Amino acid sequence: MKAVLLDHDDQYRVAEIDEPAPGPGEVAIRVAYAGIQWGDTMVRDGRFPVPRPFVPGFEASGHITAVGEGVDPGRVGEPVAALTTAGACAETVLAAAVLSLGVGDLPLRTAAGLGWAAPTAYDLINTAARVRPGESVLIHGAAGSVGTLAAQFARLAGAERIVGVVGSAARADYAAQFGCDQVVLREEFPARLVGGAPFDVILDPVGGATRRAALEQLASHGRLAVYGNLGTYEPVSADISDLLMQGKSLISYNSNLLSRTHPERLADSARRALALVVDGQVRVDITAEYDLADLATAVQRLAEGATHGKSILRVA
Repeated sequence: MKAVLLDHDDQYRVAEIDEPAPGPGEVAIRVAYAGIQWGDTMVRDGRFPVPRPFVPGFEASGHITAVGEGVDPGRVGEPVAALTTAGACAETVLAAAVLSLGVGDLPLRTAAGLGWAAPTAYDLINTAARVRPGESVLIHGAAGSVGTLAAQFARLAGAERIVGVVGSAARADYAAQFGCDQVVLREEFPARLVGGAPFDVILDPVGGATRRAALEQLASHGRLAVYGNLGTYEPVSADISDLLMQGKSLISYNSNLLSRTHPERLADSARRALALVVDGQVRVDITAEYDLADLATAVQRLAEGATHGKSILRVA
């Protein structure tokens, strides 16, 4: 089968490799589309070490072609969106059956846009930070796949004020389409905020100075939910006694870890997010589609911040 390999020289190439067979609890999926996400940049840059050569791709949509031991054979032929540990940038990928969700009549192109972003955004709003009606929410990275979904989930949860932070004017115009009451540029934040009230919930995938500032911008009983380090791996310290006195909470969310420790929880959140997309209450916006041979370009554009919304790779 055809697959993209990330080789020892950090270059991508399309090659012919053996087709994998599913093991216990797994399914094999004939891939229609693969999602592109931040984990692809981390693997390429060596921040997430993997054996080379490596078949990248952590998200896929397609049809189940075979099942392993313990999986219902009736799932063969089912259209699914899957969260994978690797290998989605290939004609066939293996995935845990529990994290391969039936999508029904949802187009596979749209299904590919769900990826890890959908359960992550859903959990950040509903499980980790537990946004309540009337609360205010600040979303860093508001033009990305998680940010655009998080804004929509926050509105459905009853948030009264939603503010997004982005890196450029073009990204600000884009993020404004997904329910933010205000979008500000990172370089102008927080000076350009309308209204000086602190936030009940802040979502931060950036880290560093952004994370330190977020602690200051929390309201009493506010929750800072962190889920990445897009900007820097610089350590950020917090005084627990100060947080306690103000009732503030610092919460972390790691979907990759959750997939290994409690995959059924992640699958449940993914199903809830999927249902909202199917019902038309939440929109997945795919803004770029690439051929299999163009993965290097897709990952580089994501790393440079030149994309917004969701990018996918056409495999079938």
